[in-house]
Formats: sequence, C-alpha cells, structure tokens
Amino acid sequence: MTIGILYLVPNLLGAIAPETVLPAQTLDVARRLTHWAVETPKPARAFLKTLGLSRPIAELDIRPLPSLPPDGSVEDPEALAALLAPCMAGVDLGILTDAGCPGVADPGAPLVALAHRRGITVKPLVGPSSLLLALMAAGMNGQRFTFHGYLPIAEDARAQTLRRLEQESLQQQRATQIFIETPYRNAALLTAITRVLHPDSRLCVAADLTLPSESVITRPIREWRTINATSYQKRPTIFLLQG
Repeated sequence: MTIGILYLVPNLLGAIAPETVLPAQTLDVARRLTHWAVETPKPARAFLKTLGLSRPIAELDIRPLPSLPPDGSVEDPEALAALLAPCMAGVDLGILTDAGCPGVADPGAPLVALAHRRGITVKPLVGPSSLLLALMAAGMNGQRFTFHGYLPIAEDARAQTLRRLEQESLQQQRATQIFIETPYRNAALLTAITRVLHPDSRLCVAADLTLPSESVITRPIREWRTINATSYQKRPTIFLLQG
C-alpha cells in the first residue's frame, strides 16, 4: 500500500509576496497539496490564496491541529490519527502554521511524531524561520543558543527571569538566549530589559523579519536605554540576549 508524504510547509512572516521568500520547490508542493492540517484555518486560507492555486480553496480539505496543553501532552490522540488518514490512504498532507516553520516554536511536532511512528515519510520544506533569521543576523553565539518562548508577564517574575537568562549566558560560554513577546507588549519587555540587565550585556532586537520594514539591531544594553521602546510596539519581534 502506498503511503502519502507529510510535508512541513513554512508560512510567510507577514504580508509579502510568497515568491520573495519561498523557493520554487516549496511553492510547487504547496500549490498541489489538497489536504492540510493547520494551526488556524482562516490564516491558512489567506496564505493559500496568495499562491494562485489552480483549484478553489473551498475544494481543499483544511483541518485544524488539536490544541496542545501547556504540559506538552497530546490532548486528543484520536484527532491526530484522523489528521493522518489521507497519508495512510496514499494522499500527501501538508502542515501549515500561522507564520514561520511548523514545529519550530509553533504547533506540529505531535503530528510529526505520530507520522514517524506510522512509517510516514516526513519532508520539511525550505522557508522563513524568524528564530534562525534573527540568530543569523544578531552577530551572537550561533553555536550555543536556547529558545525560551514567552517570558513571564508579571513584572517581578519577568525581571527575575531576565537576570537568570543573563547569568545562564555567561555560564554557558556566552550562549545566546532567545525569547519572544506578544507584539503589543514589546515596549514593556524592552523597557524591562534595559532596566534590569547589565549595561555591558548585548541585546539584539529583530523586528518584521523578511518584510520591507525589517529591522535588526544589536547593541549593548546601555545604548538601548536611549531608544524609544514604543517603536517596536505591535511588530513581530525576536529578542536575543548575550551576557
């Protein structure tokens, strides 16, 4: 019995022509796939619409990935298995998240893990990953780095976490510490960073990656204290710290 392939399809990081950031092979695969497992159906349809598909989007089978509990356990194993039914029937399936690469700071890993257990071939496609693009452009340690996701919102807990990350960077051969924030809280996080961390530590703020408004700046904390933090408000941003 022929088994379909599970493709991990990178999404755009913002409103931009797909051809400017996605290679031809990724576009070709995305345009021919008829079955999708997606983070959120509405953004997925918006992305697929930009590809100039040869068939109406309404004819595509687009189903949401099960939500993942905070502890990382699989909430609905049966739902994951159902999503892989096209592959088991010989039809290729694509995973698509709202932005960037599936499984990298985004949903998709549980479905990929189940695909491996079922003997389904998994093919990652080339496309933008905000984390890697930011790390490439930061001028920081690319041999040792850790992604921490979102930091605590509460002021005291956030300050404590920032100090801990700064110390971990120093203790691990200046390993790069990477984290993110909900865009509307970027200014608050940047302000907290400049207040809490040592003036000689380095911070890279990478915003709007791959977009015309892209900005990647690495400076010591002392210099960030003179920057208007509100300029990063409501912009998708990656923060990279090196003690």
